[in-house]
Order: sequence, then structure tokens, then C-alpha cells
Amino acid sequence: MSVNTDTARPEEQISPRVGGYRMHLMLCAGTACVASNSYRIKEALEREIKKHGLANEIAVVMTGCNGFCAQGPVMVVQPDEIFYQHLTEKDIPHLVEEHMLKGRPVPALMYTPPAGKAAIPKMSEIGFFKKQRLLALRNRGLLDPESIDEYIARDGYRALAKVLTEMTPEQVVQEMIASGLRGRGGGGFPTGIKWKTCREAPGEPKFVVCNADEGDPGAYMDRSIIEGDPHSVLEGMAIAAYAIGSSRGYVYIRHEYPLALQRLEKAIADARAFCLLGKNIFERGFDFDVKIHRGAGAFVCGESTALMASMEGRPGEPRAKYIHTVEHGLWDLPTNLNNVETYANVPPIILRGAKWFAGIGTGDVSENPWGGSKGTKVFSLVGKVHNTGLVEVPMGITLREIVFDIGGGMMKGRKFKAVQTGGPSGGVIPEELLDLPVDFDQLTRVGSMMGSGGMIVMDDTDCMVDIARYFIDFLIGESCGKCLPCREGLTQINAILNDICNGTALEGSIELLEELANTVKECSLCALGGSAPNPVLSTLRYFRSEYEAHVKEKRCPAGVCKALITYSIDPAKCTGCLVCKRNCPQDAIAGDKKVVHTIDADKCIKCGICRDVCAFDAVIVR
Repeated sequence: MSVNTDTARPEEQISPRVGGYRMHLMLCAGTACVASNSYRIKEALEREIKKHGLANEIAVVMTGCNGFCAQGPVMVVQPDEIFYQHLTEKDIPHLVEEHMLKGRPVPALMYTPPAGKAAIPKMSEIGFFKKQRLLALRNRGLLDPESIDEYIARDGYRALAKVLTEMTPEQVVQEMIASGLRGRGGGGFPTGIKWKTCREAPGEPKFVVCNADEGDPGAYMDRSIIEGDPHSVLEGMAIAAYAIGSSRGYVYIRHEYPLALQRLEKAIADARAFCLLGKNIFERGFDFDVKIHRGAGAFVCGESTALMASMEGRPGEPRAKYIHTVEHGLWDLPTNLNNVETYANVPPIILRGAKWFAGIGTGDVSENPWGGSKGTKVFSLVGKVHNTGLVEVPMGITLREIVFDIGGGMMKGRKFKAVQTGGPSGGVIPEELLDLPVDFDQLTRVGSMMGSGGMIVMDDTDCMVDIARYFIDFLIGESCGKCLPCREGLTQINAILNDICNGTALEGSIELLEELANTVKECSLCALGGSAPNPVLSTLRYFRSEYEAHVKEKRCPAGVCKALITYSIDPAKCTGCLVCKRNCPQDAIAGDKKVVHTIDADKCIKCGICRDVCAFDAVIVR
């Protein structure tokens, strides 16, 4: 059975394996769930199913990432759409007997909202899934990523067949331009314009490259797409190759992605076996094949020219941007580079049409390809929210909807402070901008960026100066060192931030920091250096008072910077429960049971454990 899910919502996600089975157990086998023993759970399910004589009635299907990573291992029972979370091997006998044998779902294993309401049985009723719209992730949790048959059953490779049998390369390019699809890797360049320029560039052969080298801390969008639906990426690459006139493709994949690599290798082998890669595809005289190039873990190799230098065996260093890779790319030949998510969007655009895709999102691209943000965007939502994981939302959704409706709001009842978007080179966005529509232009306007899709939510216990210092420190380690502004400028920015956090900064340090950050932004060679000061500039823009408190008052308002804080216990709130005392690694807390505790400042190392474990909010940080 084939179900068209180009615009799939959770309630539309039903298993393609309907023939012969009354029930399908769609068990997540993304990296997070595999790390939580989902394969052992599969074995336990199969044992119990066989034990009860249900092997001919119930199928266990290992799928790609379901998205709700914090709740893993997760499983969706189809066709009833019952969602189970945090499964363990010991849960399986009871679950199979109750639900699969007796038809009684088990509420204790279902998702329960943080507010303590009743368990929610169906996936589509869970807030995390309600406002998502799945295009790049259209097959999420619905098929075995290692089965080409299941991908084909869900309209896989129909788009490739359509372009080869019904469209000219020029028509494909025009369709992509009209769709308004912009690159999802961070730059936001119109995909169709890039394809057109590469097609018209002199030089043969031309290359199609997929950038799967995401290195942003906490980001795993591309990894999850490859792990869960590798054929969607290969099909998108093949369509791009037909459009630009290429027969050779490469996937540059991060070394730290072993599961994604394994599934991608199998997908390529299966596509070759089905004559969907290789020579004379669909007997139309079109040749295209894909090879894999493993990256060595350098963040800077996510930049296009550094990536291509790495593929050529040279140091991964960027070059001047006035030399365009679509004209002089890999081995100085025309090269089309898009990231994983961009290619995954291509097949549904071809099948449904540019007008359909352009109808999703913001702005108008009818006359200007840069005139809007169309389609959806995949984000890795992490940080201080209840619901963390991988989400795909339509362009134009507000930050408030993502953080509070999808993310479920702040943990521990804390106050929202900021959200950081765009990875380590992105910017922070404060509470007063929570109703900002999320698209390329709006995020840039407020000093952040879309980037590849990282989204980190912070509360009132996060120090904005320390946050800026963390990202600058990361970028120093990842800078290639080729240009002086980035190499030396980031080091000096970090030195000033350290002085501010340590309470040794002098008057004028904030102004010097701002001037230096703007210089690095304007003068660096590549996008890494050009965007690296964003964490500093955005925190200065929205949280300047926090910097001033550090410099002028020698105080950290968030209680994070150790040199500027002291810990004490509020006697009005302390119940003498001994929890903080038991957990203190330095034995710095004194007090007996039901007696108000005290903290010895000389022994205290300001690790924050006492504040984290106190259930009565009795630990004070000043």
C-alpha cells in the first residue's frame, strides 16, 4: 500500500506494511534509541510475539529516528497509532500480553505531559508532534531505512522517473527556481539558481556533492535523515545530477556517524542493484553513481571550499568567496553542493510541483528567488525544554510555538531567557522576540541565522556572557587558522570574555569587545570567521546589562561565573532534608536532619550540585 505523505502530519503516519499483518510495531532505530538498546527490545518483542503465537499477525519494524529522542526508545503501534516511550526489556512481556494479545494498551508506558495530566495514547495528540509538518522527514518512523522496497512502496524514485521520462534538465531547473527552495545547510542560497549556474558553467565533468558533515554542537538533522531515509537523499542527488548534466556524485559524511554511514552504503548498493544508480537509469541514457567520502571531524569542512579541499586530499581550508564552487569547485570543475536536507526536499517538489511547495512558508518568490523562505525546516530542539528532539516545522512558525507548544515549555518551572539558533556561529534571541516568525530573513534581521538548524533553549540560570564564551572557545578550536582576523581575533575575543567572567575586566572592555567582534565579522575570509562573532554581538545587543553587571558590579546575575558568585542557604526555605549535604563532593555543607544547613565558603567549589538537587529552592546564589 502506498500512502502519499509529501505533507505528512503525525495522524497520517501509518505503516506501509499492511499486507498480511494486523499490527505493526514501528520501533525506532535511530542513534539515540539504538544507544538505549532498541535492538535488544526488538529481540524481546520477537520472543514474546512468537511465544504467544502471534508471529503471523504482528510485524516488528526497525525504523529511522522518530524525532522524540529524549523519550527513547520509542515505539508506535500501528494502525492504532499508540505511542510508547522509555521502553526497557523488562516492559516487553507485560506490553505484548496486554496490548498485542488482549488488545489493552498500557498507559504506564505512554507519554505523560510534564503537568502531570493523564497519559496520551496517540502520537498525533502529543504536543511535540501536533504542529510539525513533514516534508524532508516525510518517511519518519514509517519504513525500514535498510529496505529499498519500502522506500519504493512510498513513492520512492517516482520523482526521478518523472524527470527522466517527462522533463528536460532545463525544466527541472526552472521547477526548482519556482519552488523557492533555499539551501538548508546554512547559507540559504536559492537551490534552483545554484543548479542553473552550475549547469551553464563551462567545464566537464560536473560533480554533485552532498554535504553531510554537520558539526554544530547538538545538531543531528542530517544524520537522522540519512539514518532514517537514505534513499530520499540519493534520489534528490540523482535529480540534481540530471538537471546540471553530471554523472558523478559524492556524499561527504562525518566520520562520527557510523550508523548513518552503514545505512547509506547499503542504500547505494541496493540502488545500484535496482538500476537506480549506475548506467542508463530508466533506460534513458542517463548515467549517475555516488561514492562516499568520510570527513575527519573538522567543523570548518562544513564550509563548501574547505570541504572540497579536504576531498582533494589537501588541508581543509576555505578560499576566497569570489571564486564560486558552481564554476570552480571540486578539482577546479563545476560542482553543485547542497546539504542532506536540501536534497531530501527535492523529490516531493518534483512530484507535487513548485506551486505546492511555494505555498508553504513566508514571502514571495514569484519574481525574486531570494524573496521568501519556502517549505519547512528541520531543527534539533535541545536545551531547557521538556520535549527535546528532532522537529520539522513550516517556515513562518513562531519561536513561541516551537518552544512552548512543541517543546512543552521550560523545565523545572524556570523562566525562559533566550533561544540560540544557527549553531555555534548563530545568535541568541531574547524573550521579547518570542513571537518572531522563524525564517531566513527574520532570524538574520535580529542578529541570528537559520544555519543548519540547531536550536538551543536557555533559562534564567544561563549566563549570556558564559554562553558567548563557550561558543567562541569552540570556534577557536575549529578555526583553520588561514586568515588573521579569525585566527587572532577570536583568540582576543575569548581573552576579553574570560576577563569579564573572571571579574578582572577593566572599564572599556565591553566597547573593545564589540569593536573587535565587528572587525572579525567584516574582515574574515570565510563564513566561519564572518559569523563567529554572532554569539558575542547578539548577547551584547540584547543582554548588555548582563555584561555591565560583570564588569562594573563584579556580579554574575545568572549565578554561573564562579569568580563572581557565592553559595548560601536560605534558612526560611531549608527543611534540613540532608539531600544537598549528601550530594556535596567537598563536604562543604553542615547540618543535621531537620536542622537548617549552612555552606562553608572556604570548602565550596561552586559546582552547583546543591542547587540542582534542592527540591525547596533553598540554595541561594549571589
